[in-house]
Amino acid sequence: MIGKPKAILAAIMLIVSVILLGLIVSAGWTVAADLRISNALSLRVGQSDPGLIAFMQGASWIGGGTPRWIIVILLSALVWRWCGRRCAVALAGASLLANLASNALKFAFDRARPDIIAHLDHVNSASYPSGHATSAAVVYLLLAWLAPPRWRPFAWTLATAMILLNTASRIMLGVHWASDIAGGTLLGGAFALLGTWWVSRPERSSGPKIPLS
Repeated sequence: MIGKPKAILAAIMLIVSVILLGLIVSAGWTVAADLRISNALSLRVGQSDPGLIAFMQGASWIGGGTPRWIIVILLSALVWRWCGRRCAVALAGASLLANLASNALKFAFDRARPDIIAHLDHVNSASYPSGHATSAAVVYLLLAWLAPPRWRPFAWTLATAMILLNTASRIMLGVHWASDIAGGTLLGGAFALLGTWWVSRPERSSGPKIPLS
């Protein structure tokens, strides 16, 4: 577990990185790399396996909108059983704040969505940073950090799988650039760190806790 001062510093550095990457994206410096990745990974109706398209649409559906918040609520209840109310509030609160920050940055940068293929998922907001990537990173990284020690290897495996699957689906469905995914993942990681910092703060009356180191 990262120490409290280091967690705050790392979170600040990640947020600054998200903003700097957004400026780089706005300057057009990532266009060539984004195009190469999107052309390589995008799924195309009539050419790609329909089963793979449906699978990626399902993965994307789970990571956004109402399903995302249902998962956050269920995981917060589970975390409450593991280490108490403070941990549950951290997971729910960090997820909500990360989502608000993502929406604010989308509005600020106002990046257009990819137009490589016809979108295979419905989108109605700007592209940078990816809200799906933000949510996947904050929810599953924080879940892994808060998991009881004996469950931590499984929790980290789950976090890695869900982050990769969720973020890859957004590129493959043609609704995000790779740089959007990078920015969202960094942003989600920042709020996950802030969540661990908040959990580790002393409180007057503490309930059951799990060791975070």
